[in-house]
Amino acid sequence: MVRASLMLLKDAGRGFCKSLSQILVCPLSKQPLRYSEETNSLISDAIGVSFPIKDGIPCLVPMDGKIIEADDMPKADDAADLSSKNNQ
Repeated sequence: MVRASLMLLKDAGRGFCKSLSQILVCPLSKQPLRYSEETNSLISDAIGVSFPIKDGIPCLVPMDGKIIEADDMPKADDAADLSSKNNQ
């Protein structure tokens, strides 16, 4: 836990810390979240919800989440590829 805290503090002050997305989970599904640079949000691929990031702080309140249209969701194969890239 100390290593994770040091990693987060090192990136503090530079907007959203991408290493933080490796720790955070969806408050609804408890599954990992994926960071989207295009929309500056954290996306739960498991339930298709996008959570905004405001001033570098993720808003993980379920009421703040927006449902993603089916066209915007990555396919199951793409989601598996993304999760494997995040774990490396």
